This record gives sequence, structure tokens and C-alpha cells, in this order.
Amino acid sequence: MRMRTLIFLRVALVVGQCLMLLAVWRLLRWPVPFAPCLGLIGLSAMLSAGLALSPAARREAQPWEVLSLMAFDIAELTLVLQITGGVLNPFALLLIAPVTVAGAALRPRTAVMVCAAGLAAALFLTFAPGAVSADPAAQFESGYRLARLFSLEIAIVFASAYATWSAAEASRRQLALNITETVLAREQRLSALGALAAAAAHELGTPLATIAIVATELVRDAPEGPLREDAVLLVEQARRCRDILKRLAETPERRDAVHERLTLLQLVREIVEPYAAATDVRVEALVTGPPGVAAPDIWRRPEILHAIAAIVENAFDFANGEILVTARFDVGFVSLEVRDDGPGFAPAIMTKLGEPYVTSRPGAEGSRTGHIGMGLGFFIAKTLLERTGARVHFQNAPRSGAIVTARWPRLAVEALG
Repeated sequence: MRMRTLIFLRVALVVGQCLMLLAVWRLLRWPVPFAPCLGLIGLSAMLSAGLALSPAARREAQPWEVLSLMAFDIAELTLVLQITGGVLNPFALLLIAPVTVAGAALRPRTAVMVCAAGLAAALFLTFAPGAVSADPAAQFESGYRLARLFSLEIAIVFASAYATWSAAEASRRQLALNITETVLAREQRLSALGALAAAAAHELGTPLATIAIVATELVRDAPEGPLREDAVLLVEQARRCRDILKRLAETPERRDAVHERLTLLQLVREIVEPYAAATDVRVEALVTGPPGVAAPDIWRRPEILHAIAAIVENAFDFANGEILVTARFDVGFVSLEVRDDGPGFAPAIMTKLGEPYVTSRPGAEGSRTGHIGMGLGFFIAKTLLERTGARVHFQNAPRSGAIVTARWPRLAVEALG
């Protein structure tokens, strides 16, 4: 949390306390000792002003700073509430504010400490002597006071737990998204290297041709001897360099049908190719569509290749003996399906598939691929596929095995022109 945000929240709490005093005095007609109340609120306001004017306002708040400020706010607010009716003051719910901020900004263990301080403050407001109030509610039986205590305690615990859980979930999702961005950036860099190699090949072509011409003339004019042998070697090496540059120059722009454009059969074969030598699991590729409808070519996209490959890799760890990668098409849609004959998705994780850190994958020692399950593979794959316009669906096969399907509108992936 930025210190500026923390200062803003504390200013809001100061304003809230001032409004509380006004409401208690004008609406509830309670006798309010303004001097001590305003003194405590002014102390909090001065602390906020000091923080706003300090260099610390332009940086992130340290955990110990958040903890210290929230503890101070709980203590200051407790004293103000204690002299304005204690737990019977309806504005005692303001104790939830610092507890919620701590839950959102601090680690769970530290947030529990602030929550405990809030619970202790509620107990103090309930049983501390000297609460001043002329309200008739102050004369109610002790059951009402206990009911107020319980409601406040429950509200504090709920607010703290909700804020802590929400912050932790947001942090985990952000981390997983960052990993996804890293994976995608790596794939894009690999694609960019191909274009860079092609550009280098194009730039080196002219000087290499000049070298080859000069070397050929040397071979023709040089007498027999070491000089001629060196010239022959130079011609051979120049020819070899030309062949290497020719391969590098086979960029997507110069061989669209092979590189940038893929048939569906080429796509699924490229995905299953790493498992061609596997003996314990058979990985097959299939393309199917209705009669009379031409199969589309699609653009080679790193997101699709990486995502489907990750799903196949996951299936390879769980399959008993077979994985089928099927590309289906019709006039409106294209889909890729990965089906295995393993145990299927566990019921405990079925509803959470696609979320970060959800996995039932075995450890490295029990995995065919040697990868340790972190619960990010499906999340990354689903995120990448959805970015290309796909709808991703997870399900178990009727008898056994898992099925993962990605479905696109045909126009979203088809390579036209």
C-alpha cells in the first residue's frame, strides 16, 4: 500500500470521528466532553499531516509502518468512543476501519494481531467503567450491552478475514498473471529472433556474394600451390555460408504456407511431435469436419501452440495409455480438443480449474515429464487461449479420462488471403 493511500484513509477516519461527535451531540443529545475528544482527534490529524508533508508520503508504506499506524488508530478511536458512550455508541463500528485496512495491506499473521487489538478494544468499550451517556439505552439490561459486543466482535473478525482473503487472492492472481506475461514474452522473443536472423541473412548476402566472386577469380588466376589451395577453401566456405544464410532467410514472409500459415493437421502434428518416441503413452492427432466444408489454414500463434502443448503435457502425466488431440472445424467455428484415458479431473478441483495454484499433479518423482505441479499450467493455458478469442471448457469423459476443449470463431484464427 502506498503511504499516500494510507494517509488518505487516516484523514477519512478523522473526518468520520468528527461527524460522529457531531451526531452524538446534536442527534442523540448525549453530553460530550469535547475537549478530550477533540484533543485525541487533533493528535491523529497532526500525525496524518506530518506524514503527508514528509518524504515518506511519496513511497510505499512499510509493513511495520502500517501496523504502527493501525495500532495507534485503534487506541485513539477506542479512547474517543469510551468517553462518548462506549460500546453503546452506534459509531463503535468505526473500529472496523483500521482492522480492514490492516487485512488488505499486511500479511495474514500481522493482520491477525491488528484484528486481536480490535477485539480487545471492543471488550474494553463494553466493560470499562466511566462511560458517559444519558441515552436511555445505557440503562438497558446487560444483555443488550453483550449483544452490542458480540455484533461488533463478529463484524471485526469478518471484515478482517474478508480483507485478508481478498488481498491474498488478488496477490496470487497477480503473480500468476505476471508468470503468464513472462511465458508469452518468451514466446514472442523467440519469434522475433527468427525475424532478426532473416534480416541479418539479408544484410550479409551482398558482402558474401562479393567475397565469393573475388575468391573464384583467385582460384582461376592463382598458380598451383598454397595460395590456390587457400582460394579454393575460401570459395567452399563462402558457399557454405551462403547455404546457411539461405536457411536463415526462410522467414515467415518468404514461406507463409510452412511457417506463418498452418493447416490444422500441421498444427496438431507439431503439438504431438515431442511425444512421438514415447512408448508408455500413445499420442495421436486427428482433424475432422463436415463433408463439403474446406478445412481452414490458421495463423501460427505462440499463445495457441504453448497453451495446447501445456495441456497435452498435463494429460501425458495422467494418461493410462492414450491421448488424442483433435482439431474440429465447420463453417463457423474451429476447436481443439485434448482427451486422455486417465482418471479425469478430481471432483475437488473441477470447479476451480483455470484458477491459479489449483493442481492435483504428481511431484517430479511421480511425473512422466518430471515437472512439479504448481497449479499454474492450466491457468496460463486458459489465459493465453482466452486472449486469442477462445472459449475454454474442462470436463470429464463419460467413462474415464479428462477433456479440455478450446473453441474459436473461425474468423478469429483463420489465415485468409
